[in-house]
Amino acid sequence: MLVGISGCAGARPPADDASWRRVLTERLAAFGHRNIIAIVDSAYPAQSKPGVEMICTGADQLTVVRAVLDGLAAQRHVKPEVFTDAELLHVAEADAPGISAYRDELNRLLKGVPNGAASHEKIIAELDETSRTFKVLLLKTSMALPYTSVFVRLDCGYWNAASEQRLRDSMAR
Repeated sequence: MLVGISGCAGARPPADDASWRRVLTERLAAFGHRNIIAIVDSAYPAQSKPGVEMICTGADQLTVVRAVLDGLAAQRHVKPEVFTDAELLHVAEADAPGISAYRDELNRLLKGVPNGAASHEKIIAELDETSRTFKVLLLKTSMALPYTSVFVRLDCGYWNAASEQRLRDSMAR
């Protein structure tokens, strides 16, 4: 399903900037452990899988990343695990003017948020696999720099791996 700005193939334009923010708020309330929210660049392709929803925001990439992180901070039931493309660290400023400033600002936004990097292909494969069972929300931005997509896998906000392990150990006894 596509919703969003003109220029996003197959999408209808929103009434205003509040449109994508409203959908984000609704999805944050509905999503849980294992759902994915991806903030993607303007060249990211529309996908045909039923589990993938794309919203064309028309907004700046970092504005959307900030909105997602702020929205997640207000949720009790989920917390973010952020992944970026490993290739982003190797994109040269000469090849993509503005990439250094983007990396610096993204690093500031992600400070204190669990994050890591993996190859673009590996992340896309995980997104594809996740969408077979769980919903994926793609927030398409106006970004025109390579390997800048930010993938946010949701984890349980009130349970952690140590608690899960204690539970499993107890059940095995």
